[in-house]
Amino acid sequence: MAEQEKFHKLKYKGAVDADGHVLEDAALWDRYIEAKYKPGAVRIRKDDRGEEHLEIGGRFSKIFYGARLAGLSAMGSTREGGWHQAPGYGVAAPFGAMDPKERLSRIEAEGLEAAFIYPTLSLLYETECEDIELAQALTRAYNRWVVDFCKDSGGRLIPIAHLSLGDPEGAAHELERAVKDGCKGGWVAPFVMTRKPHAHPDHDVLFAKAQELGVPLGIHPTIEPTWALPGRYDWKYLRGQFYFLNVTAGDGIRHAFTSFFQYGTFDKFPSLKLVLLEAGAGWIAYWLDRLDAVYGSGMGMTVPLKEKPSFYFKRQCWISADPDESALAAMVDLVGADRFFWASDFPHPDHVGNYIEEVEELGAKLKPGDRDKVLGGNVMQAYGCA
Repeated sequence: MAEQEKFHKLKYKGAVDADGHVLEDAALWDRYIEAKYKPGAVRIRKDDRGEEHLEIGGRFSKIFYGARLAGLSAMGSTREGGWHQAPGYGVAAPFGAMDPKERLSRIEAEGLEAAFIYPTLSLLYETECEDIELAQALTRAYNRWVVDFCKDSGGRLIPIAHLSLGDPEGAAHELERAVKDGCKGGWVAPFVMTRKPHAHPDHDVLFAKAQELGVPLGIHPTIEPTWALPGRYDWKYLRGQFYFLNVTAGDGIRHAFTSFFQYGTFDKFPSLKLVLLEAGAGWIAYWLDRLDAVYGSGMGMTVPLKEKPSFYFKRQCWISADPDESALAAMVDLVGADRFFWASDFPHPDHVGNYIEEVEELGAKLKPGDRDKVLGGNVMQAYGCA
């Protein structure tokens, strides 16, 4: 593990990282999964050449191996400075990426009040898992582990449960169990194993449970399977095009979000809290305008909503922004300060390491009252942590 780095301390009080990650212990599934499912546990194993592979359901991943695993903790790499390639997963991980005491020390040094905790390896396995029952067991194991990771933090490390929509009833049961165990909400991937839209009525059992519990349900990016990607380009031309795939990864979030209007979910569940994560926020004003425009057209007759889509967003939805988004202050003015969070994505490699300086620059662009909400107040209130 890397030596502790020098930290910039945020000058604004009360800031909260709405979406920070950990590099979870790869052995957690062997320890936390039910015995019945242990043969299919997620693991990291080495092949005959000594190269690391993610193992899912007893098989080596076809996607996550070698440099792709090692590079999951490469935050701080830049175009100018080059790629910081570690020799293996978790080796030379940034300070606070793997140990809860270190993470507390990190957020204290950064001047943050708290951090919501999301995974790394648990973002990956649904991409190649075709066993719906096993996927549920893998989420249960991770959720037990993340609660234990956060439990001695005094509420400053806040666990969010991984849920899989492959079995919506199972996901609803797991959300209830995980919330009782200490999780403050749940998240799902931007694709569904059954290929049903996120807001399909078959998933209403989960939305009903989230509403009953009063906890948010987030949609968080993952590495998507090939079948989930838009088909306008043949995969043979996209293989290895990491820049393109990363920049366009937010499309899955936008599609999932839009399905909640198509199916009238917010009228069925008027207290459901929906959170859009790690897809940026500078697009949201345009998207709401477009949703409202089509709703008002003849095609809007297919949408079973009593109000315009923007009404429900302002009532029931939140969106996290990257701290370097130049348009965020304008979005706050256009849409309303109550709907926005910021998130670091620490320690993942698609962001640079100076996120605290960027948060400080963002804060300077916001009105004082809006700043307090966007930097910390909104996310704590939405998740019932205020």
